Amino acid sequence: MIDFAPMRDGELTYLEYAARENIGAAELKQLSDESIDYLLRLLDGLSDADIVFDPDDPNADDPFAVEGEEEIGWNLGHLIAHVTASSEEGAALSSLLARGVPASERPRYETPWRDITTVAHVRQRLDESRRMRNAYLETWPDAPLLAVCREASERFIARFGEMNAPAAFLFGLSHEVGHYEQIEEVKRQALAARAATA
Repeated sequence: MIDFAPMRDGELTYLEYAARENIGAAELKQLSDESIDYLLRLLDGLSDADIVFDPDDPNADDPFAVEGEEEIGWNLGHLIAHVTASSEEGAALSSLLARGVPASERPRYETPWRDITTVAHVRQRLDESRRMRNAYLETWPDAPLLAVCREASERFIARFGEMNAPAAFLFGLSHEVGHYEQIEEVKRQALAARAATA
């Protein structure tokens, strides 16, 4: 997986990185598949109870959550629903931009996290997300319109830079990768809690 730190830290925009590395649909598919494969490997050793384990997260702060859930720790089902939604949003935007549509709306849908309660559910969601992301990449024309950028606020552009098709896909994937440590920590807590009651 690539190091997204320079983009997150503002040293390089996602568009600049994609252009410098000549990242196209094939490279994006490989990166996305690597991320899905990594998340699937994290399921090794987990039980269904671990998926819905409520972790301790002193940094929990989600102002967009429903009332009463702003400061809850996110279980593994919640995290997988969240990260796959972001990557799919980036993939959907990339499809529009590659075909010359300067999208302004956010084409985002997040699977209700309370519906993801078993290891099988998580696997299904990850497999589904892989299929969806790859399908969006299949909609790219042979010569994607890389000069077309997402319509976004000045604040967004100042922070992240212009977003063309490869950049939009990378932006969503960067969000997913940014949650790896949190997912790993929730798995650690779940396994520790299970061991303590064994």
